[in-house]
Amino acid sequence: MGSLFRSEEMSLCQLFLQSEAAYACVSELGELGLVQFRDLNPDVNAFQRKFVNEVRRCDEMERKLRYLEKEIKKDGIPMLDTGESPEAPQPREMIDLEATFEKLENELREVNQNAEALKRNYLELTELKHILRKTQVFFDEQEGGMHTTESMTRALITDESRTGKAMGPVQLGFLEKSQDTEEYLPCFVAGVILRERLPAFERMLWRACRGNVFLRQAMIEDPLEDPSNGDKVYKSVFIIFFQGDQLKTRVKKICEGFRATLYPCPEAPTDRREMAMGVMTRIEDLHTVLGQTQDHRHRVLVAAAKNLKNWFVKVRKIKAIYHTLNLFNLDVTQKCLIAECWVPLLDFETIQIALRRGTERSGSSVPPILNRMETFEDPPTYNRTNKFTNAFQALINAYGVASYREMNPAPYTIITFPFLFAVMFGDLGHGLIMALFGLWMVLKEKPLAAKKSDNEIWNIFFGGRYIIFLMGVFSMYTGFVYNDIFSKSLNLFGSAWSINYNTSTVMSNKALQLDPKGLDYAQTPYPIGLDPVWQVAPLNKIIFQNAYKMKISIIFGVIHMLFGVFVGLFNHRYFKNKMAIYCEFIPQVIFLVFLFFYMTLLMFIKWVKYSASSETVEFSAGCAPSILITFINMVLFKAPEEGGDCSPYMFAGQAGLQKFLVVVALLCVPWMLLAKPILIMRGRKEAAHQPIVPYSNENGDADGAGLNHSATAPAGQPQQQGAGHGHDNEEMSEIFIHQGIHTIEYVLGSVSHTASYLRLWALSLAHAQLAEVLWNMVLQNGLKQDGWIGGVALWAVFAFWAVLTVGILVLMEGLSAFLHTLRLHWVEFQSKFYAGLGYAFQPFSFEVILETSSSSTED
Repeated sequence: MGSLFRSEEMSLCQLFLQSEAAYACVSELGELGLVQFRDLNPDVNAFQRKFVNEVRRCDEMERKLRYLEKEIKKDGIPMLDTGESPEAPQPREMIDLEATFEKLENELREVNQNAEALKRNYLELTELKHILRKTQVFFDEQEGGMHTTESMTRALITDESRTGKAMGPVQLGFLEKSQDTEEYLPCFVAGVILRERLPAFERMLWRACRGNVFLRQAMIEDPLEDPSNGDKVYKSVFIIFFQGDQLKTRVKKICEGFRATLYPCPEAPTDRREMAMGVMTRIEDLHTVLGQTQDHRHRVLVAAAKNLKNWFVKVRKIKAIYHTLNLFNLDVTQKCLIAECWVPLLDFETIQIALRRGTERSGSSVPPILNRMETFEDPPTYNRTNKFTNAFQALINAYGVASYREMNPAPYTIITFPFLFAVMFGDLGHGLIMALFGLWMVLKEKPLAAKKSDNEIWNIFFGGRYIIFLMGVFSMYTGFVYNDIFSKSLNLFGSAWSINYNTSTVMSNKALQLDPKGLDYAQTPYPIGLDPVWQVAPLNKIIFQNAYKMKISIIFGVIHMLFGVFVGLFNHRYFKNKMAIYCEFIPQVIFLVFLFFYMTLLMFIKWVKYSASSETVEFSAGCAPSILITFINMVLFKAPEEGGDCSPYMFAGQAGLQKFLVVVALLCVPWMLLAKPILIMRGRKEAAHQPIVPYSNENGDADGAGLNHSATAPAGQPQQQGAGHGHDNEEMSEIFIHQGIHTIEYVLGSVSHTASYLRLWALSLAHAQLAEVLWNMVLQNGLKQDGWIGGVALWAVFAFWAVLTVGILVLMEGLSAFLHTLRLHWVEFQSKFYAGLGYAFQPFSFEVILETSSSSTED
């Protein structure tokens, strides 16, 4: 847990690897996931690096695997996923993988091409079958006993008005028909066309041929499969009669333009029957061949599906290794690869063991060399997390990654985040619902994680399952303190209040008062939380809860901000920044304690000293001064008004103490504003007047006393600030402006941030009132019904109430409270100590690379 409070110590290392062992060593480091490599060739184009050909080969293999995956998903074949991650194959195994993928792709493409050709042939035969059937009906409908073409001619010549109606369909066709020597006998073409093109096709025929055609069409009831994409399409059969070569040319061009398919259709009935029988025979044969082709394709895909996931993992690991090797430098002998990497100091031995293991696997006799380097560069920030702390760390990183070795707010957030959420969401019932949902996700996390859902909202909920569970548990606690469960109270210990009125008085009066001084109150408070009697006091319930929740909101807020300021002290001590302690931390604490923490102390004093049962009038409930008015008078140096038996002060010497606190707090403002810049200015003047240090002493040894030793400190060690305290390169005007901004931000922020914590009171009140409204306006109506009708009504009303409770009070109100809690941590708490100017440690890890690749593939 040490690195959770402060990021890991990092070191920049130089790694020397023999060329033959580099692949195996990098593979071992990828499995370990603890090394972040730096690019030593930033100016070299990606296509000019040493291992670019290997990366291209991996890209080609990945393309073939994606093609196989697409075909497997198209057939709905399940892919075997054992969850195991095979090791990265050796470079020589790439040739075998390439040959396997090439063979599978070629075989599958050949099968697909053959299947497409067979389906296209099958489609043409099916369309021809429908043409022969439908045209037979067309011919049979003509006048009995008359030659077919003669009847068509008569219809064409004598019934032009009938054929001119806009009823033709959209067809496409192409037919070669022998020319009839007699001019009066018409020609005809038959074909099929997409059904949605029929109206436009008919209009085009009418306009282009000027009504000198006779067209009949009939729909094909069953959809046909398009061989190119497998979609189902609806088509219609058409037959067009015309006369003359010019019309024949126009009709064929129109059919071609509308992509209609034309088929030969014999004129004689016997020829049509013979052709139909031949077509049916060929269709049956094609159906059999198609089935065998699909079976073969299915067998190929099933065999590939068993290994596809492992193949993907292997190829992506190979690609990641070569991509990382492209970051390395070659020495002049071309036999050694040089790399620079960030390494956690605690894992230094583990990394060396992995390097030795990789060297042994490769059969190399030259051991790898890992040297630590000194650098002026800021190391990356690395906080070790587990499945529990990861979600809380993600909340912090969303604001900004911590600077190197800066205090990490995540461990404190584990407690404060669900607690402040619960203050706003305090309800025992709603908290139980949230806690059970989070507990279910925690207990079922392995099977739920294995499903790898694509739903983004679900993934957010599942990623924060431990946060949801803790928020629910803390909400149950605060709900128990508020004595609030679905807007009702639990009377576990018995109320300390009793009613001494008779029955007639109680029934005839809507508003009765209970005197806390008399026998109505037992003078012993409810053991835990609020007394349940407040639930049945509608007139002053909100007034009492307002005062209570408003005060605890300020108390929690001041404590939270003070804690943030003290966390900043650990940062100053770790980085040995004494100037920040004396010029920033101390005046900040004094300012916050002397004004706002003093205000919280007045709240406790008021609770303890003033009571309705007090024997002296001065400390009775009616004489309790207002905390807000007292604080305003204190800041304005205004004397409170005195009158009667009540004193405006809570204790002796309060007036003098308050003036002293305000004066000291105001003095802290110039302290914060000017102390640090003045000390920096003095330090620079003293450094400028120091005598020149000789190059060597009398013994001839180099004397580095005048050098800044902290500049050469390794990256993993905190640096002692010099005279400039981190501002050596800044001008004094910039330092004054910078310090002025920080001072104004802190002083005004202390006021606004304290007021900002009142959102705890506001959201808690709103949540309680919404729950009460839902109970009184929804569920109470079902509970008032009598008899069996009441049971049915209660069932329906309860379902409606439950949906509104979960949807509005748990989900929407929970999201609102979550966002407000997030703001309190990011702005009010972390602004007191957290810079968040670092950059995250991104190690070379196969696990991260594979997760990223799989998620991008699914998208």
